[in-house]
Amino acid sequence: MIVVIVLIIVAFALVLFIKTLTFPFTSTKQLASSPMQYPVNEQAIQRLSKAIQIPTISTVEYTETNFEPFNQFYQFLETSYPRIFERMDIVSINTYGLVFHWKGKDKNKKPLLFLSHYDVVPVNNYDSTLSLNYKPTFNINSKATPLAKYQDSWTFPPFSGAVDNGRIYGRGTLDMKGMLISILEAGNQLIEEDFIPEQDIYFAFGHDEEVSGRQGALKIAEYFKNKNIEFGAVYDEGGYVVSPGSILKSVDKALALVGVAEKGFLTLQITVKGTGGHSSMPPKKGSLVLASEIIEKLNSNQMNSIITQPIELFLQNIGGSMDFKSQLAISNQWLLKGLLIKSLEADAASNALIRTTTAITMAHSSDAPNVLSATTEITVNFRILQGNSVEDVLNHVRQVCQGYDVDYKIISSREPSKISDVSGDAFKKVVKTIQEVYPNAIVSSYLTIGGTDAYKYEIVSDNVFRFMPVEINQYDQRLIHNDNESITIENYMRMIQYFKLLMK
Repeated sequence: MIVVIVLIIVAFALVLFIKTLTFPFTSTKQLASSPMQYPVNEQAIQRLSKAIQIPTISTVEYTETNFEPFNQFYQFLETSYPRIFERMDIVSINTYGLVFHWKGKDKNKKPLLFLSHYDVVPVNNYDSTLSLNYKPTFNINSKATPLAKYQDSWTFPPFSGAVDNGRIYGRGTLDMKGMLISILEAGNQLIEEDFIPEQDIYFAFGHDEEVSGRQGALKIAEYFKNKNIEFGAVYDEGGYVVSPGSILKSVDKALALVGVAEKGFLTLQITVKGTGGHSSMPPKKGSLVLASEIIEKLNSNQMNSIITQPIELFLQNIGGSMDFKSQLAISNQWLLKGLLIKSLEADAASNALIRTTTAITMAHSSDAPNVLSATTEITVNFRILQGNSVEDVLNHVRQVCQGYDVDYKIISSREPSKISDVSGDAFKKVVKTIQEVYPNAIVSSYLTIGGTDAYKYEIVSDNVFRFMPVEINQYDQRLIHNDNESITIENYMRMIQYFKLLMK
């Protein structure tokens, strides 16, 4: 009997070992040590600097937005890119949404659509008067300039467009004027070279992406839909090249992550009812205590993990750069899937890729220290994974809150996006272009965690890809929507080249 058991164990081990050795992990042997370097284009840097100097800040209350900078931005584009305005047809949608139409040779081919947005988030405690007499720094070749602090954590004024220490500084450099101007620079260079695209190319730039995109991207997508324009591919933000170890510490290669889908969301307010009154005679459990119990249950009993198709391919692509233990789990999910999921759940970044996440973001009860409120409000933000729905999440919450007296109010919601095809020509061209600009990176499909304008264009294309062609490390990631937002000149030059190649 013992011999039989040993033989079974050996057989199992052999099967696991063979499956691991024969699993089709993406090879990384041919990867370069660094991304491509391209000549510095001073005029392109000056144009991005000027774009950053225009404070196109969007606001949650649309009618409260100061639209004068948005008018200035359009005038800046018209002045800066006369060839584009001569060659392309330009339409304004809902006044500030911008659509550029570049006519190609073959009308039978589906057109391509490049997206970006030119609104930016506000700057905390920003005093615009401090920038009135500021002369932008423009030291392209400086690599070791002392960085004196301008205000709080900003090295230069947030809308200065300063160029120093190998970087361009200001709100919008990473999100998303850098990408918008790169698209225009690429198009402008191709026009100068008398290039005519094979099929029609469109640029679409929204003006309220940071506050939902309902007046910009949504209206533009509806415009295309009403004109019966269907795109062969749509390209937007939502993934980038991340430096080694930035997402998974066990991966020592750069990862070019192309979002082929994005999670949905549900922001839910839960009102928990209890006994109110004076704090001198508290009940056994007031509404705040009951609410804390619900918070603990929501936090500890989250929705089940799911390895979706984009993440299955992601693991296959990165597995070749991981240790043997990880490769063993990825290639033998028929037996070790539980261990694989547990390892992914251990890190916040990878956990978000395999489940609908639960984040308790707000709670409010009494307004006085000696008063017990009869109700406590909890606000929960769920990011919904493909395979789950808004209704699934609501049912999950109802189950968690069973036995409590609660009311629910949906603040906002959106179903998860579709998953774009990674086997088709549209995705393969993205991969080929990335490999040319970033030969140091493993290219993989990915799941975009945050929301983008790309979701709104699913009504006009089945191929929606989310990728901003810059390589960023953990420091750069923290700059998005944060103080001292900036982009390296090298990244900006690579971004222009990427879009130029992709358009060609």
